[in-house]
Amino acid sequence: MMRKILFIGVLGMALLAFGCQEFQQKEDNSTSNLPWKIDQFADLYIMRYEIPDWDSLSLQQKELCYFLSQAALCGRDILWDQNYEHNLAVRHILEAIYEGYKGERKGENWDAFVVYLKRVWFSNGIHHHYGETKIIPEFPLTYFQELVKGTPAERFPEEYRNTNELLTFFTPILFDPTIAAKRVNKDKNDDLELIVDLIRTSATNFYKDVTQDEAQHFYDSLQKAVGDERLSYGMNSQLCKKDGKVQERIWKLDGMYSQAIEKIVYWLEKAEKVAETDAQTATIRNLIRFYRSGDLHDFNDYCLQWVKDTAARVDFVNGFIEDYGDPLGRKCSWEGLVNFKNIAATRRTEILSANAAWFEENSPIDEAFKRKEVKGITAKVINAVMLGGDCYPSTPIGINLPNANWIRAEFGSKSVTIENITAAYDKVAQGNGFLDEFANSQAEIDRIRKYGALSSNLHTDLHECLGHGSGKLAPGIIGDELKNYSATLEEARADLFGLYYIRDPKMVELGILPEGEYSEAEYDGYIRNGLITQLTRIKPGEQIEEAHMRNRALIANWCYEHGKQNDVIAWSVRNGKRYVEIKNYDALRDLFGQLLREIQRIKSTGDFEAGRALVERYGVKVDKDLHTEVLERYRKLNLAPYGGFVNPILEPVMEGEQIVDVRVRYTTDYAGQMMEYGKNYSFLPIHN
Repeated sequence: MMRKILFIGVLGMALLAFGCQEFQQKEDNSTSNLPWKIDQFADLYIMRYEIPDWDSLSLQQKELCYFLSQAALCGRDILWDQNYEHNLAVRHILEAIYEGYKGERKGENWDAFVVYLKRVWFSNGIHHHYGETKIIPEFPLTYFQELVKGTPAERFPEEYRNTNELLTFFTPILFDPTIAAKRVNKDKNDDLELIVDLIRTSATNFYKDVTQDEAQHFYDSLQKAVGDERLSYGMNSQLCKKDGKVQERIWKLDGMYSQAIEKIVYWLEKAEKVAETDAQTATIRNLIRFYRSGDLHDFNDYCLQWVKDTAARVDFVNGFIEDYGDPLGRKCSWEGLVNFKNIAATRRTEILSANAAWFEENSPIDEAFKRKEVKGITAKVINAVMLGGDCYPSTPIGINLPNANWIRAEFGSKSVTIENITAAYDKVAQGNGFLDEFANSQAEIDRIRKYGALSSNLHTDLHECLGHGSGKLAPGIIGDELKNYSATLEEARADLFGLYYIRDPKMVELGILPEGEYSEAEYDGYIRNGLITQLTRIKPGEQIEEAHMRNRALIANWCYEHGKQNDVIAWSVRNGKRYVEIKNYDALRDLFGQLLREIQRIKSTGDFEAGRALVERYGVKVDKDLHTEVLERYRKLNLAPYGGFVNPILEPVMEGEQIVDVRVRYTTDYAGQMMEYGKNYSFLPIHN
């Protein structure tokens, strides 16, 4: 299941309401004169984030952050290969051209090449990071031929130093829209029947030469043979066919991706020696054991220990975590995140965690699906230190892990809100004109500017800290019954939990919120985003593909339809522009509760047909006329709908062989960081 909340705004709180001198990075210790937004191209913009309170860490904690950060960067190649089997080769070829092309490095076609490369970097491959469709170069094929012929052959991977062979192989991969058209296919037929084969029509490299039926049969048989429902079968492997037999290639040392995993383990072993607590030492040790064995029992041991590791200030995520990149919702993408607790901001999440039982008891869901005992929910606000894999460059603003339902039910989970990431979004959003264009009234604008930052952070807290951890499955339900709709419905469930409770008087009673129009600000922005502004992320003629976007569209459209009779949400037109207005906030909260109740029932009972019908009816379709209007209004603002980050640079200060400090530097050079990562953290062969 998807356990992340991505930043729904293109522009921070606005939408939430939400080796070579040429490539050396521009770095500075001082942040006073550094811009927050450092690049913009296509539909993307790049930001930097800062690490507040870094100097409050001890030397041991700084060392730990540094070692864990290196481990978070070393798995980069894994994600690229998981996303598509030719991604690594494409990246190496494009970077070779970028660095070594001898022709004229200016003009419209060169600029288009650079933009294409930046987009591929951002998406960790040739498919859009959010929309799943293949990114087609906006320069002609003839120019690609010119670039390849103008680059010294020795710069290319050894396998592709024959220019003609290179062009023959990669031209269709880059330019033919029918080849590897989608990274993850979630399509269906008009009669709502699933397409014949989601695997064969997805470019993701989790499966090779197997059909959807073969994959489902393999794992159904494996689960039946082993008989342990607590194992996440298939999460750390490629399923392939060899000599006519379906089998797994396990991601582990001496297995698939071994070269990168070896580097990850190297840095984890260093981190283990400077761990803050015995529990953290055991956590890292268990993760290393899992990387060595690939055994799912070891993975469970690691997850359990990680949940128990709550005393250390520094924390991390490293490994095969989220399954939304798999059309069957089973294989997990590699990611890394290093962070430490923001002590002051953690107060509100600690209060939520301490009162988790009250929230569960008072939830509007059916009593049969409420947890009788709420265990081990640990929540905190963190500062990110390093992003890696599936968390980079695009990153979530909140995380709730582990994903295993049985661990969450019996031992609890960890929830985090990444406040220095949301702060960067907010900095970039200031004064961009987005709210002025799409908000219904000045009152809405005033509310979001006054209440939006705290309300959005609290919604994230509720989503992550309690939403994902709420409810329980009915007897006999495993948790994978909702298949390709699972991520959307899970995110909707957690979002609805947050939306329902942010307007509860309990927020003021607990001292989390002062008096004020906080819930109104959040409701305004959420409905506006679900009905209007997230359409800026979709190309003309396309439907909604990404799980988080489907989630928000589902909630907003369902509430509009079911509140229509009572005029809960209303549309208006002024000067040829459409706006949306909430007429009754209390009634909207009630609708949130009703929908939460139904989605919890769907999850708890594994009601696939009901879940599919809900998503397809409310979360997928796009009004063509509205979409055209929104894109035109948005175009005039000269903004980009998707944001991502460059990482800070952690630099150890050495005295001899001993680290005496770790300094933080900030870069404003996106391409420079990508080229540096390509040179220093590229460990896998171009084909695996």
